[in-house]
Amino acid sequence: MNHSLPTLCRALAAAGLLALVLAGCATPQRITQGSSALGTDSQRAAFERTGRFALNVAYSNGQRDALQGGFAWLDTGQRLVLDLANPMGSTLARIEVTAGSAVVTRSDGSTEEAANADALVEKVLGSPLPVSGLRDWLRGRVGSGQAQNLEKDEQGNVAGFVQDGWRVRLSRYDAQGPALLQMNRNDSSRSISARMVIDG
Repeated sequence: MNHSLPTLCRALAAAGLLALVLAGCATPQRITQGSSALGTDSQRAAFERTGRFALNVAYSNGQRDALQGGFAWLDTGQRLVLDLANPMGSTLARIEVTAGSAVVTRSDGSTEEAANADALVEKVLGSPLPVSGLRDWLRGRVGSGQAQNLEKDEQGNVAGFVQDGWRVRLSRYDAQGPALLQMNRNDSSRSISARMVIDG
């Protein structure tokens, strides 16, 4: 089976390079700037984050895959829009999530639909990124699902927990939430490490 990731970025060779690679990744523009898809009221109420991500996957057969890029996140509560960009900051895909619908629009104009955002992101990136969990984790919350091993820092912020198969570490809090998210999970055939650094 070929586990190769799409050409979002194949430059990473090992998990130890995640921090170095993230430092050289461009952050895409905020979605509200120039996005006519969202009305003024939705923009005012929206939760926005921009930053960089890196994924590293180690398979049980010894193969390793990795990718990096930038992201822009906008969540109005009723609608989530996630832009995924290459390391130079050019948008490669936009994922839009509403109740019961998740659609990706690629840079070539092609679209694809999936049952949920997590499944869609895995199709785009070739590796899972827990978008459904991130709606809460980016705000420094564990969300409504069951969470184990909950830890808090000295300021009372959520610092770590396990939820939906992901081991999550949150740190470097600003006024909106954590500026560093580290997520790991082990499946039957692979070990996944994801890191998100918030720039704005």
